[in-house]
Amino acid sequence: MKHPRITFVTGTRADFGKMLPLMRAVESDGEFICEIVATGMHLMRNYGYTFNEIQIAGFSNIFPMFNQDSTISQKMDLALASTIVPFSHYVSERSPELIVVHGDRVESLAAVIVGSLNNVKVAHVEGGEISGTIDESLRHAITKLATIHFVSNDTARRRLMQLGEEESSIHVIGSPEVDIMLCGNLPDIATVRERYEIAFPDYAIIVYHPVTSEIDSIEAYAEALFSAAEKSGVNFVVIRPNNDLGSVFINKRIDRIQAKERFRVLPSMRFEYFLSLLRDARFVLGNSSLGVREAPVYGVSTINVGSRQSRRFEAASIVNVHENYEAILASIRNPPRRVAPVQAFGDGHAADRFLRLLKSAELWKTPTQKQFVDRPLSPNAI
Repeated sequence: MKHPRITFVTGTRADFGKMLPLMRAVESDGEFICEIVATGMHLMRNYGYTFNEIQIAGFSNIFPMFNQDSTISQKMDLALASTIVPFSHYVSERSPELIVVHGDRVESLAAVIVGSLNNVKVAHVEGGEISGTIDESLRHAITKLATIHFVSNDTARRRLMQLGEEESSIHVIGSPEVDIMLCGNLPDIATVRERYEIAFPDYAIIVYHPVTSEIDSIEAYAEALFSAAEKSGVNFVVIRPNNDLGSVFINKRIDRIQAKERFRVLPSMRFEYFLSLLRDARFVLGNSSLGVREAPVYGVSTINVGSRQSRRFEAASIVNVHENYEAILASIRNPPRRVAPVQAFGDGHAADRFLRLLKSAELWKTPTQKQFVDRPLSPNAI
């Protein structure tokens, strides 16, 4: 009997961590062949070469796929083009039965383009989310090309139905990273601090990414945020940004604080170790989705800066501020309090649901030829 080949495509430390429980479920089950195509930031030394973390995780079939280097990493359109060609060759050679992508990155868009044009089923994890940047457009474009949808909650399901997706193709499983967050088996904080040479026991976390549609202001925004962090007197663990257009300005500002004793700057962290760091943090500062998705799961407060997470999930633990030095400094000095953990994005069993669906005959009957589903405009209709 042929074992269906399930291919996961990952281009960043973030989407690898989010899909990791799904990958492990497929790898360990025995009914499927799990393959991982690692591309993008995973293979770039200046972003921590996180391909090593995929290898350490112990998967049997990992395929490195270079799609960019430091000369084109700022150009998302070139990264998209440079991913389509080698991934097309991969699909032709390996013939996967299902391609699994996550979120809103250009690597995911490239994979879903190749899959749809080659009549291969593509599953999209965490479609139906919203944000304030080009990421939202990419996410919705991936949704329209994907054939199967694994979403985090019923709100996301309704959005996909608004996009004209067939209801039977949408499956609410929760956010997979919550499985790891709630597993009860994360490294203790002492181990994390020793491994990553974090000298201070009391700290907050900064993760600040470029907003590509605000490229002319990124340098000034980064100056405001990191100047406020320097003035605050708080200890910070700083994770460098992703490789979107404008990251060079943020990295240059981070370089100026790298040697200062209240800052520990890291290019990346192993996902489980980062979760332990997050769980014990005073608060999160920046514009990463972790502040509005993962931090609330632990009840950790967030100072969300700027427009990047605009219109996303709001919790009592989140305060939104503009990229203004005085506003950021005031928020650091008086951050929101920790709250009770939030379970809006899952209960820790996403991988179990994912695997059960993979084993269901109905999932594999999902056609690759999509149809737009017209629905009444009344909100009660969905």
